[in-house]
Amino acid sequence: MEFISVTKEKKVANVSLRRPPANAVATDVLKELTHILSDLENDSETKVILLTGEGRFFSAGADIKEFTTVDNEEGFADLGGLGQTLFDKMEAFPKPIIAAIHGAALGGGLELAMACHIRLVTEDAKLGLPELQLGLVPGFAGSQRLPELVGKAKATEMLLTSDPITGREAANLGLANQVYSEDELLPKAKELAEKISQKSAVSMKYALELLNYSKPAKFDEGVAKEKEYFGKAFVSEDGQEGIRAFIEKRKPNFTDK
Repeated sequence: MEFISVTKEKKVANVSLRRPPANAVATDVLKELTHILSDLENDSETKVILLTGEGRFFSAGADIKEFTTVDNEEGFADLGGLGQTLFDKMEAFPKPIIAAIHGAALGGGLELAMACHIRLVTEDAKLGLPELQLGLVPGFAGSQRLPELVGKAKATEMLLTSDPITGREAANLGLANQVYSEDELLPKAKELAEKISQKSAVSMKYALELLNYSKPAKFDEGVAKEKEYFGKAFVSEDGQEGIRAFIEKRKPNFTDK
């Protein structure tokens, strides 16, 4: 794999994003991760997956430059659908997936982390959904998973302001399970993965499946609507302006069209 590395320690598969400089959740990363998860699902020796990011970030978001290669609403919605399909697969995965987050998990990076079963963060990590800064909306079910984890009021604030929160605040809100220092994060994540790997694979599969029954009844409807609006926001004048402004490193001039 070009953008993701996989190593195994006992019954734990260490999966690491390696697409510098920001480990962007681009199409190539989504496709590789889909392939890797299919392999690990059928690997009887792997019982737990630990997901990390190489370098400075867990994942600082989507590859905005890639957005310029899509020229219509349907194509952009399809891009959202690719991420949604993968993240749904992760959430329903029969083996626990632990995300160890350092640096930043923003936009698509946070949506990736929210699809994992457990999230561990560093104290100073930044987590958020900044899509509205670009005149867009989340496209990988972030608008649906974030309220589940932090509550509708806080999710509304985070979406509308685009302001990230720290790892410490994420833990206080329930977005993260535990918070650690930079030096502690990976050792503690491996310790947790090893502890969980001692459980029965059969009972873990059943437990994870049961937990999915707790999801809100309209979650699937919300995800489908997000995919539609992801495409509509992209083709709007403000969406195109937001993408151009990001690439040109300037403040967008939105005209509300």
